[in-house]
Amino acid sequence: MNTAAYLRRLGLPERLSAPIGAEALRALHTAHVEKVAYEALEIWLGRPTTVDPVESAERIIGGRGGYCYHLNGAFSELAGALGYDVTRHAGGVQNRGEQPGVTGNHLVLTVRGLPSEANPGGEWLVDLGLGDGLHEPLPLVAGTYRQGPFTYGLRPSEVAPGGWRFEHDPSGSFEGMDFGMEPADISEFAGMHRRLTTSPESGFVRVATVQRRDAYGVDTLRGLVLTRLGNNAHSVTLGSARDYYAALADVFLLPLDDVSAGEKDKLWRRLSEAHESWLAGGAA
Repeated sequence: MNTAAYLRRLGLPERLSAPIGAEALRALHTAHVEKVAYEALEIWLGRPTTVDPVESAERIIGGRGGYCYHLNGAFSELAGALGYDVTRHAGGVQNRGEQPGVTGNHLVLTVRGLPSEANPGGEWLVDLGLGDGLHEPLPLVAGTYRQGPFTYGLRPSEVAPGGWRFEHDPSGSFEGMDFGMEPADISEFAGMHRRLTTSPESGFVRVATVQRRDAYGVDTLRGLVLTRLGNNAHSVTLGSARDYYAALADVFLLPLDDVSAGEKDKLWRRLSEAHESWLAGGAA
């Protein structure tokens, strides 16, 4: 992995030789969620991906994003290369109406050894892959935390002994996420990744979703509906391919330079058909 190129992608080239610390970790985390979109458009483009962290990092360096396995996997490589003590864990995102559980549908990171005034124990929850979730790391300490317009909770998990439960803001796209503290090998997520990227029941397959978090809220593009939650809240339906790709570039920092004109035409047709199906009461 080209660590220097990754840091340039984040706008933090100076971090290559900078000391590590809690504030430095925060700077890396916030830059990542602000500049690297949560997206699964490769599914809709018919481009299979893997959970290999180096592959994910190279795709990010090239200007794209990914979802949890990609974003947290790549960030774990970056953080490790910079000297952070980072560990991968299996987690389970609980959508609304579902039961909590550590299903492995989410990759979680913790970083230890970085004490601060607010977190003397020095252990942090680091998660770039929750879409409309964290903007910066959370102290791995039970409590309530405010980040921008959102309030989060962190407490011991009831389904992962010795693990933790992240409670999302009521306005968020999911209810919560549980994870155990046992280290997880990246290969453990390969099967669930195949399911999430190929199953007709997968939310990623059913709806083309893109999200980008900032300090003041989150922008979400589900199909052709662009929504802002937080400051300057609004919602608009994108009625043309030009508007759609302009939104990807301007709002989500995804110019899709790696996607040909023909691929973009095909993607737009798929998105338009899915949107019409949704308007007619179909799956979306």
